[in-house]
Amino acid sequence: MKENSFTIVHIASHGKFDRDAKKSFLLTFDEKLTMDRLSQIVGFFRFRDQPLELLSLSACQTAAGDDRAALGLAGIAIKAGARSALATLWFVNDEASSALVIEFYRQLKNPAFSKAQALRQAQLKLMENPDFQHPIYWAPFLLLNNWL
Repeated sequence: MKENSFTIVHIASHGKFDRDAKKSFLLTFDEKLTMDRLSQIVGFFRFRDQPLELLSLSACQTAAGDDRAALGLAGIAIKAGARSALATLWFVNDEASSALVIEFYRQLKNPAFSKAQALRQAQLKLMENPDFQHPIYWAPFLLLNNWL
């Protein structure tokens, strides 16, 4: 991560936010990614020429927080230096989440669209599918910090 010149990181996993920071995590292939470790990893980008423009956390409840960490895991990432974070407020449906994120990145390729506009377009596209019209499928996604 220190050497490659990418500006977007996407973590598609399962996660849990808890009042006790030691119980908050994202699952990885071999361990749990804790809030402290997530903060460290995002912090690596501070030493690069290009900042981390976007951290996407498509796991459940990655933007749910409490008085200690108001924006949950996504808030920790913003605090550590990510310019923007795409995160969720509640449990998400895997199929709907996948469709929304794919469309979000497709829309993000359009230089005329900001990150916020790309997310809006992705949500509108998901609502076109009769199976995913209900807000429970598209509304948990939000963009934090820099919307441009």
